[in-house]
Amino acid sequence: MKVIVTVVEKITSEAHIDIPGGLNKSAIKQYIVDRYNTGKMQTEMNIFQVDFESISARIVQGQADTNSISSEKEAIR
Repeated sequence: MKVIVTVVEKITSEAHIDIPGGLNKSAIKQYIVDRYNTGKMQTEMNIFQVDFESISARIVQGQADTNSISSEKEAIR
Protein backbone atom coordinates (compact mmCIF):
# COMPACT_ATOMS: atom_id res chain seq x y z
CA MET A 1 0.00 0.00 0.00
CA LYS A 2 1.31 3.43 -0.90
CA VAL A 3 0.40 6.51 1.15
CA ILE A 4 1.11 10.10 0.14
CA VAL A 5 1.46 12.30 3.22
CA THR A 6 1.23 16.08 2.98
CA VAL A 7 2.25 18.27 5.93
CA VAL A 8 1.58 22.01 5.89
CA GLU A 9 3.65 24.14 8.23
CA LYS A 10 4.19 27.87 8.55
CA ILE A 11 7.87 28.53 9.18
CA THR A 12 9.06 31.81 10.64
CA SER A 13 12.75 32.55 10.13
CA GLU A 14 14.81 35.27 11.74
CA ALA A 15 18.10 36.91 10.75
CA HIS A 16 20.23 39.36 12.72
CA ILE A 17 21.99 41.58 10.18
CA ASP A 18 24.03 44.75 10.24
CA ILE A 19 22.85 47.61 8.04
CA PRO A 20 24.55 50.91 7.26
CA GLY A 21 23.73 53.79 9.60
CA GLY A 22 21.91 56.94 8.56
CA LEU A 23 19.22 55.28 6.45
CA ASN A 24 15.57 56.34 6.62
CA LYS A 25 12.74 53.76 6.93
CA SER A 26 12.27 53.45 3.18
CA ALA A 27 15.99 52.93 2.57
CA ILE A 28 16.17 50.33 5.37
CA LYS A 29 13.26 48.44 3.84
CA GLN A 30 14.86 48.54 0.39
CA TYR A 31 18.23 47.42 1.79
CA ILE A 32 16.62 44.40 3.47
CA VAL A 33 14.53 43.48 0.39
CA ASP A 34 17.57 43.77 -1.90
CA ARG A 35 19.67 41.65 0.44
CA TYR A 36 16.93 39.00 0.59
CA ASN A 37 16.34 38.99 -3.19
CA THR A 38 20.03 38.50 -3.96
CA GLY A 39 20.23 35.53 -1.58
CA LYS A 40 22.76 37.20 0.72
CA MET A 41 20.44 36.84 3.71
CA GLN A 42 19.75 33.10 3.24
CA THR A 43 22.92 32.03 5.06
CA GLU A 44 21.94 34.16 8.06
CA MET A 45 18.34 32.92 8.36
CA ASN A 46 17.58 30.72 11.36
CA ILE A 47 14.28 28.97 11.96
CA PHE A 48 12.62 30.89 14.78
CA GLN A 49 9.24 29.16 14.99
CA VAL A 50 7.29 26.42 13.20
CA ASP A 51 3.50 26.37 13.37
CA PHE A 52 1.74 23.14 12.46
CA GLU A 53 -1.15 23.82 10.09
CA SER A 54 -2.39 20.43 8.90
CA ILE A 55 -1.46 16.89 7.91
CA SER A 56 -3.24 14.69 5.41
CA ALA A 57 -2.70 11.25 3.97
CA ARG A 58 -3.99 9.80 0.73
CA ILE A 59 -3.94 6.04 0.32
CA VAL A 60 -3.11 5.18 -3.28
CA GLN A 61 -4.35 1.75 -4.34
CA GLY A 62 -4.72 2.36 -8.03
CA GLN A 63 -5.15 5.22 -10.46
CA ALA A 64 -8.93 5.39 -10.06
CA ASP A 65 -9.25 4.35 -6.39
CA THR A 66 -7.98 6.74 -3.70
CA ASN A 67 -9.01 7.33 -0.11
CA SER A 68 -7.94 10.26 2.01
CA ILE A 69 -7.79 11.19 5.66
CA SER A 70 -6.81 14.50 7.15
CA SER A 71 -6.28 16.25 10.45
CA GLU A 72 -5.90 19.91 11.34
CA LYS A 73 -4.59 21.22 14.63
CA GLU A 74 -4.03 24.58 16.20
CA ALA A 75 -0.51 25.96 16.08
CA ILE A 76 2.07 24.04 18.10
CA ARG A 77 4.58 26.29 19.81
